[in-house]
Amino acid sequence: MKRTALIVLVAILGVSTTADAYRRRHFGGQSNYVSNGIFGVGLELVEPTGVTGKLFLTPSQALDFGVGDLYHNYYVPGDGVHIYVDYLWHPFLITEVPAFKLPFYIGIGGRAWFGDYNCGAGPECGADFFGFRVPIGVTFDFNEVPLDVFIQIVPTLDFYRDYAGRDVYFDVDFSLGIRYWFS
Repeated sequence: MKRTALIVLVAILGVSTTADAYRRRHFGGQSNYVSNGIFGVGLELVEPTGVTGKLFLTPSQALDFGVGDLYHNYYVPGDGVHIYVDYLWHPFLITEVPAFKLPFYIGIGGRAWFGDYNCGAGPECGADFFGFRVPIGVTFDFNEVPLDVFIQIVPTLDFYRDYAGRDVYFDVDFSLGIRYWFS
């Protein structure tokens, strides 16, 4: 699974680099994407699962943030709070049709998670970690309704505190979600 995620990540980075070179030649280094909204709130599923929001600071740059649960399906009970904030760039549109725009995005951010992790391991099963995130994804930004749907992979580098057996861990998370946009 990790090897497949790494192959997908390398493929996305390769395609995005080629597309970015094309965009720079034809658009003078400026993004050709303009969001349909300023502030959106919605739900995100898989890793993490919770509430997500996005605030555009410029037509193609945004803050992405969320709060929810992480790894609940993998480690019972896996309870805890996961918080993240990312700065996203939407460097180019993959396609645009009357129904929607499909921008590519990439970002950098941080996360924190406080809670129980793999509690079958013994009495000291709590873990807190802080990490760096690099979200890479696409957004279906609908033109006729105030909604968008996103899908992303997020390589992370986490630093654990108070968890026996590991201090640093590299992982690749995957999530998808939907947001309602306010004008």
